[in-house]
Amino acid sequence: MRSILVGGVIAVLIVALSATIPLWLTARGELHDRDVAAAAQKHAERVASDYAIGASNIDYHNFDNWVHSLKSNTSPALSNKFDATAPQLKDIIVPLNWTSKATAISSALKSENAGVYVVNVFLNVTSTSAQTPEGAQTTVTYTVTVDKNSDWKITDVGGVDAALPAK
Repeated sequence: MRSILVGGVIAVLIVALSATIPLWLTARGELHDRDVAAAAQKHAERVASDYAIGASNIDYHNFDNWVHSLKSNTSPALSNKFDATAPQLKDIIVPLNWTSKATAISSALKSENAGVYVVNVFLNVTSTSAQTPEGAQTTVTYTVTVDKNSDWKITDVGGVDAALPAK
C-alpha cells in the first residue's frame, strides 16, 4: 500500500513538473527577449542623443570640426549629404559668428522596425551669434534614425517637425 502511495506521489510530481518546466522555460525566454529589446532600445537612444549633442555643439571658429561631428557615426549616404551641404552651411554659420552648446533633456523611442530605431531627442541649446551676442536658449528636437543592422549607424536626421505629431 505504501509503495502505491509513493508511486502515486511520484507520478503527480512528474506530471506537475512536465507541465511547469516548459512554462518556466517559455517565460524565461520571453524575459530574456524583453531584456535584449530594452537594452537595444536604450543603446539606440544613447547613440541618437550623442549624435544630436555633437550636431548641436557649434563653434564657427572650428567649422570643420563641427562638420566632422555631423558626419560622425553616419551612414555613407548621410555623410555624403553633409559633405554636399557643408559649403552652404559654412556661408551661413561663419559670417553669423555662430556658437552653440547643447545638453540633453531627454530621448524617446518613436518607433522600431526590424532593427531600425527612430528616436526623438530633446536638447537644451544655448546659442550666440552676431545677431544675438547676449545669447539665447532654446529647446531643439531631433528625430534620429539609428540602424542596428548597420553597426548602429545614423541613417537619417530630421528636425522639430518630424518629432511633432501631425495635426
